Formats: sequence, C-alpha cells, structure tokens
Amino acid sequence: MIFENIEIRWLGHDGFEILTENKVIYIDPFKIQEQDNKADYLFITHEHFDHCSPEDIKKVIKPETIIIAPAECQSTLLRLKIKNLFIVEPEKKYKVNDLEFMTIPAYNINKFRAPGIFYHPKDDDKVGYIINVGGKNILHCGDTDATKEIKTLKNIDIAMVPVSGKYVMTPEEAAEAVNSFKPKVAIPMHYNEIVGSVSDAEKFKNLARVPVEIIKKGG
Repeated sequence: MIFENIEIRWLGHDGFEILTENKVIYIDPFKIQEQDNKADYLFITHEHFDHCSPEDIKKVIKPETIIIAPAECQSTLLRLKIKNLFIVEPEKKYKVNDLEFMTIPAYNINKFRAPGIFYHPKDDDKVGYIINVGGKNILHCGDTDATKEIKTLKNIDIAMVPVSGKYVMTPEEAAEAVNSFKPKVAIPMHYNEIVGSVSDAEKFKNLARVPVEIIKKGG
C-alpha cells in the first residue's frame, strides 16, 4: 500500500515493513522470508513468540539496526547479542536519532486466558506505537482491546488494528475504535495466523466508517 510518500507492506499477522526515502522500519515480524531490505529500526510490541520472534528478527536486522521494545523483551533480545537496544515504557514520547515516536499501552479489558487473568494484562507494560514517518503518524496498536487510550487518540494518519478476536479486538470492537479516533486509513491485522481469517478483516471494513485497506500478505 502506498500512502503519499510511504510504502507499507503487510508481512502477515502483526508484521509490517514501512519504507520511506531514507528509512526502513519493521514491526513485529513473524514467520517471514529473509528480507532484502534490512531494518534501520525494528519495533517489537511485546514478548509473545509471535511478536518477539528471534528467528524472524535475524531475517531483518543488520549490525546497525536499532531495536525498540518494552523491558519484557529484553532477555530474549540480549540472547541475540543485539548491540542497539532501546527500551520503552507505555505512554512516553521518544526520539531516537531523527525518528520520533510515542508508545501507547496495549492490554485486554475483556479477553481472559482464565477467570480474572487477561491474555495481555495492563501491568505487563506491553505497548503499541505511534511512529512519525515523513510527517505522518502511523499507529500500530499491538495486541490490545479497544481501550480508552486508543479511542481517544487524535491525528492518526494510518492505523494498524487487530481484528481477530479471542486475544485482541473483534471486528466489531476494532470498528468501534477506529470510528472513535478516525484515522485517515485503517489496516486490519492479527488474522490468518494463529487465529482469525480474512472474513474478520472484511467484517471490520464493512463496519468501519473510515477508509480501510485490506493488504495482501507481502503487498
């Protein structure tokens, strides 16, 4: 997908590649092929195996790659002998070199692995990201429900939103979220791998009152 001067490729599940004239950015690569474009920046949302995947991280990094991740990922990433690791917390603004971004909390409000135990507890400090690329704000929600923090966001150009339910927002909840904060375009994610299908993406598109792009894997 091309949005003005930004190219966005969906790598499957929650994984994306963002290409600009002078930056290559990856987010949560999982079950991907070796990539020709190596990351200048790699963002990881949380420690679960389908987001912080050592095998896939190796396919996108170079010695100079800066990896940005919450503290819960640190032990996994240090085993890879990562040189440039930048640890983040929720609800903070950051600048790394010339890249500005902020974090939002990513957590469940109604998805439980057992009674009273969330799949993604807020206290774990898992995150989503709002990355400023070429003057545009790109939101990657991470694994989350339709939280108050997401619903009250402003000035989002591109929003990558989970839609599969069970662990994250359902299509209905995801549509409610984007209808609240009104990004210029929304991209469904977190389907066709582990849980969810393209029908979830299509249902989300039908319910959303903002433009939605369903990107083919690799496109």
